[in-house]
Amino acid sequence: MHIEHPQKLEPALYVVATPIGNLRDITLRALDVLAAADVVAAEDTRNTSHLLKHHGIHAKQLIAVHQHNERSAAEKMVTALQSGQSIAFVSDAGTPGVSDPGALLVQAVLAVGLKVIPIPGPSAVVAALSASGLTSPHFLFYGFLPNKSAARRSVLQALITHPYTLVFYEAPHRIVECVADLSAVLGAERQIVLAREVTKLFETIHSCKLSEVDAWLHSDANQQRGEFVVLVSAAKPIEGLSPDTLNTLALLLAELPLKQAVQLTTKITGANRSELYQLALDMKDAG
Repeated sequence: MHIEHPQKLEPALYVVATPIGNLRDITLRALDVLAAADVVAAEDTRNTSHLLKHHGIHAKQLIAVHQHNERSAAEKMVTALQSGQSIAFVSDAGTPGVSDPGALLVQAVLAVGLKVIPIPGPSAVVAALSASGLTSPHFLFYGFLPNKSAARRSVLQALITHPYTLVFYEAPHRIVECVADLSAVLGAERQIVLAREVTKLFETIHSCKLSEVDAWLHSDANQQRGEFVVLVSAAKPIEGLSPDTLNTLALLLAELPLKQAVQLTTKITGANRSELYQLALDMKDAG
């Protein structure tokens, strides 16, 4: 199919979502912008060159903007925009600024009153949610959990009571340890969905209880490979206690001794102290 690309873009930073695996998962508008931009700023110019070549696009200027040079590169990007140039920014995969470089660049551009235009498209979070079968109308996207188990469990402790689907990214070398901590802190009966290599050749979407996921991962070493989106079902509401009360207790338990956390939660929320105390004991046992 022949695509007519525009000859000129207005001066702006275009934040362009690109495929997370399958190179055909790109919008016609994204192709137009990449072809017409004065500058394509990329997290990894090699990856982006491959994408552009696949779609028959020759960038006028291709430069690297990644997590190690994003602050310094942002100054150059602002100067280029002020001179009337158009810039398309892409990360290696998916939507820039979402667990990827881009947020600092966008912030710098907005800070001087210049225009930022989103070019929406692929997102591993949304793709995994759409095929997960989890029915909560709300979700909380956390991104990558801490590398170390103790820090990871501390974060999860604060998320125990959230009545939303929890969504994380995880790397293959940490997936086994990650799901072990999820089970220990959130409870073995919660539902987990592992979305592995989404849109790629070996895409796998597996749903089971947290108590069963370790056995599934070890049943085939290939199932521990690739990039993961990890989704965990929402916490069930506890009768008589609001989500705000539960969240307050969870946050305080992560920082304070149990008795003090219960006392402060009672004062802040007015909830029943004995109910909170029993709940706090259960939460501490789980963590």
